[in-house]
Amino acid sequence: MRISSQMEKAINDQISYEASAINAYVAMGSWCERAGYEGSAAFFFEQAVEENTHMLKFVHYLNNAGAEAIIPATEKPESKFDSLEAIFQAGLNSEETVTKLINNLVEIAENEKDRATYLFLQWFVSEQVEEEILFQTILQKFDIFGRDKLAIYQIDQSLASIRSQIMAKKQIKNNNLQ
Repeated sequence: MRISSQMEKAINDQISYEASAINAYVAMGSWCERAGYEGSAAFFFEQAVEENTHMLKFVHYLNNAGAEAIIPATEKPESKFDSLEAIFQAGLNSEETVTKLINNLVEIAENEKDRATYLFLQWFVSEQVEEEILFQTILQKFDIFGRDKLAIYQIDQSLASIRSQIMAKKQIKNNNLQ
């Protein structure tokens, strides 16, 4: 299997974005940890691990397709945030950008009739639906619980169970795909 140079470049661009997302989520986790939001810190550190897994999937795909995966340098991510809600909004914005990028990759694969890459990308399409729903669900908690200190504490504490539920669902989904 050999992919086009256009697809190779687009996937390398995605690798670069995933690498930046890893650093951004680590920075978000670090901010949360310093601010005393242990649940949120764990959530964002786990998001960074997940983004690393996504990046590696793209790296392995390119390498196995006879192309060259380019491991990028990344810029320093934002490290100061106004609030816990703002940090989750930034996370949602990032995931929405990833969704657009994945959809662009799918469009290239469709146009090139690259069925192998198209099939490979379907996992990411499903993943992005889950990621956006996750961040939207967390942001809804601010409307439900409020934005006072006790509400923010409850939201932070609820993240451990929300993350566990999502990871359990993903594990079931991954087991069903194998």
